[in-house]
Amino acid sequence: MKAVVYRGARHLGIEEREPAAPGRRELGISVAYTGICGTDLHIYHGDMDSRVGAAAIIGHEMSGRIAALGEGVTGWSVGQPVTVLPTRWCGQCAACRRGNSHICHAMDFLGIDSPGAMQSVWNVPAELVLPLPEELPLDHGALVEPVAVAVHDVRRGSVASGDHVVVVGGGPIGVLIGTVAQGRGARVLLVEPDPTRRAVAGDIGIEAVDPAAIDVAAFVADRTDGAGADVAFEVSGAAAGVATAVEVLAVRGRLVMVAIHPRPREVNLHRFFWRELELLGARLYQRDDMAEAIRLVASGAIPARQLISRVDPPEAATAAFTALKGGGVMKVLLDWREGNR
Repeated sequence: MKAVVYRGARHLGIEEREPAAPGRRELGISVAYTGICGTDLHIYHGDMDSRVGAAAIIGHEMSGRIAALGEGVTGWSVGQPVTVLPTRWCGQCAACRRGNSHICHAMDFLGIDSPGAMQSVWNVPAELVLPLPEELPLDHGALVEPVAVAVHDVRRGSVASGDHVVVVGGGPIGVLIGTVAQGRGARVLLVEPDPTRRAVAGDIGIEAVDPAAIDVAAFVADRTDGAGADVAFEVSGAAAGVATAVEVLAVRGRLVMVAIHPRPREVNLHRFFWRELELLGARLYQRDDMAEAIRLVASGAIPARQLISRVDPPEAATAAFTALKGGGVMKVLLDWREGNR
């Protein structure tokens, strides 16, 4: 089997390894595709070395087929298409006891805290595996996890039909949030400086504007008769994005913080006081979010084909990471199928 291995900041390697049989209550998965996400980029740049060890196998967005059943596993068939919920919780901490196991204090996030999906054969606890429809293309299936992020974010923001929504940051998650919000009947505006990403958003029916070309807050105020947006999602990870997301909100508007900000940001707290705004964090997702994501991708509500910009073999992982970091692309996938034949 092959594996992409993180060896330190901006250094990935490809290794040949002997595959292990799945353990008790595990499923062996023949990985078809893995996606590269923003968290993977943070790992690649060395920002998460406190959690990710040397020679770690990263990645958590994936699709594949069951290759083997470990001892004690029933209800699954070899060849069945699947994806993985990559969060394993302790069940004992305060968060778990309060029903918030998706943000467990002792979370084992597969692909960060333990081996992930960037390998041609992946052994995973059976309780973390979800079936995919047989008719769903497996490259589309690799988008289920990021769609689950968007589903959770939109739920976190309590987006309702008729809401004015501003999404700041038009990368894959931002576009998916916009798509899911529009599916709920919201009016969505995407704020994104990259012209390629704005074009992709426009092609799938999301209005997108360049923050360097217009006054975004004035634009939103004009289209909402001076009220502002009901919900804003900060997905850019930039200080300017935070400022924009705060500025566009209506009285009692809700700001959902989606991006990972590696350092503290200045926030206009007077605006929060003056307009009685709410700030909501959105870190992960729950199993129900994954189930809804599978339904959305399988139904065609998510324009998966238009969002997949590039598919590379594992040997080109460094180029794939570089392309995503450089912008001008949306979803970038690694294709593991050759290593499984």
